[in-house]
Amino acid sequence: MQRKFITNLGFLLLLNLLIKPFWIFGIDRTVQNVVGAENFGFYFIAFNFSFLFNILFDFGITNFNNRNIAQNTQLLNKHFSSIVVLKFLLAAVYFIVTFTAGIIWGFRGDELWMLALLGLNQFFISFILYLRSNISALLFFKTDSILSVLDRILMIVFCSILLWGNITDQKFRIEWFVYAQTVSYLLTTIVAFLIVVRKASFRKLNWNFPFFLMIIKQSLPFAILVLLMTFYNRVDTVMLKGLLPGNAGNIQAGIYAHAFRLLDALNNIAYLFSVLLLPLFARQIKIGEKVEKLVVLSFTLLFVVAVIISVTSAYYSHELMDLMYFDHIDESAGVFKVLMGCFIATSTTYIFGTLLTANGNLKYLNLVAAGGMLLNIVLNIFLIPVYGSLGSAWASLITQSVMAVVQLFLAVYLFKFRLNVLFVTKIIVFFAGIILINKYIPLLGLPWIKSMGVALAVSVLLALFLQLFNLRSFIKLFLSETQPSATKNQP
Repeated sequence: MQRKFITNLGFLLLLNLLIKPFWIFGIDRTVQNVVGAENFGFYFIAFNFSFLFNILFDFGITNFNNRNIAQNTQLLNKHFSSIVVLKFLLAAVYFIVTFTAGIIWGFRGDELWMLALLGLNQFFISFILYLRSNISALLFFKTDSILSVLDRILMIVFCSILLWGNITDQKFRIEWFVYAQTVSYLLTTIVAFLIVVRKASFRKLNWNFPFFLMIIKQSLPFAILVLLMTFYNRVDTVMLKGLLPGNAGNIQAGIYAHAFRLLDALNNIAYLFSVLLLPLFARQIKIGEKVEKLVVLSFTLLFVVAVIISVTSAYYSHELMDLMYFDHIDESAGVFKVLMGCFIATSTTYIFGTLLTANGNLKYLNLVAAGGMLLNIVLNIFLIPVYGSLGSAWASLITQSVMAVVQLFLAVYLFKFRLNVLFVTKIIVFFAGIILINKYIPLLGLPWIKSMGVALAVSVLLALFLQLFNLRSFIKLFLSETQPSATKNQP
C-alpha cells in the first residue's frame, strides 16, 4: 500500500506539473494580455464572487464520501444515488444565495450573466470532485489522476483554437474563455459520471432526507470554516468593485489578477503539501504519538521554500510582471511584491491549520477565521478607496499574516510545544540572509534572469548550511510514519 500510494502520488504530481504550468503561463496569461486588464478584471471579480459561497455545493460531502466509501465500498451504490440528489438540492441553494448576494452587491446585465456561467462552472467543479472522491475511494488512483487534469487539457485545446486557430475574425472575448471552461467541465463531468455509474451499478436516484440531514449535521463546522476562509481569501477583488467608482474596480481587479496568478499557482502546490500531512497528523494524534518532530520538519521544509521564492520574487517583481504582461506593469509589480508575502503566511497556515484540523479544533479555527474575515473586510474598506488594488493586497497580507501567527501560537498552546531557541535563531538568520542575498546579488551586474538564478542558488546553499533544508529527513520520517499502517493489515 505504501509503494502504491507513493507511486500514484508521483504520477499525480507529474501530470499536474506537465499540464498546469502551460495552462497558467500559456493560456491564462495570454487571455489576460489579449482581453486587457479591465475585461479580465470584470471576469476576475465575478469569478471570485462565484467562489465565495462554493462550500454550499459540497458542505463537506466529498470528504465524508471519500472516507466512508474507502472503508465501506459496498455502500457506493446506495450513497451515490442519494448524494447526487443532495448535490442538486445544494446547487439550488447556492444559486439562490449567490444571485441574491450578487444583485445586492450591484451585479447587473452582463455581470449577472457572467456570474451565472461561473456559478455553473463551480457546480461542475464540485460535482467532478465528488465523483473523483468515489473513484479514489475505490483505489483507482491513476484514473483519478487523469480526471484531475482532464478539464485543463480540454481547456487548453479549446482556448488554443480560439486564441491561435484563426477560426474567426473577431478579437478574443473574455466570454469565450468562460464558455471554454464550461464545455470542458461539462465533458469531464460526463466522463467521471459514466465511470462512477459503471462502478456503482447505478439504477435510480434516491430521496433520503434523514441521510441528507446526517451529512449536513456532521459537516456543518467544517463548512462554516471553509466559508469563512473563502471570504477572507477571495473577498478582496469583490470589494474593489463595490468601493471604486465606474470601471475603476474592473481595472484594479485586472491589475490584482496579474499579480495574483503566480501566488495562486504556488498556493496550489502548498495545498498538496497539506493534503499529504492531514492523514499523517490525524494518525499520530489518534495513536497518541508526539507530532512535534513532523511539525518541525514539515514547517521547515515548506517555510524555507516559501521564503526563498517570496523574497526573491518580490525583488524581481517588475521584471517578472514585464515578462508576463503587456500593460499596467508598474502597478502590477507593486501589488505582486506585497502579495508574495502572503505565500509565507499561507504556507504557515497550511502546516498549523492542518494540524489543528487533524486534532478536531474546528471551534478555535472557526473563531480565528471569523476574526480574519472581519479584519480583512475592515482593512479593505479603509485601504481600497485610497490605494486601489495595492490597498487590497496589503489587506490580504496583513490578514494572512495575523491568521498564520494566531494559528501557530494556538498550536503551540494546545500541543504544549517547547521553544527551541536554536531553531528560532536559525529561522531568523535565514530570513535575514535571504533579504541580504537578494539585495546585493544584483550588484554583480548580471542580466536579471541570471541574477535571479544566482540568488535562488545561494539561498538554497544558505538553507543547507544552516541545516534547514533537510528533505531527506522529511522523506525518511514520512516513510516511517506510513510503514506501520501498511504492515498492520498484512496477514
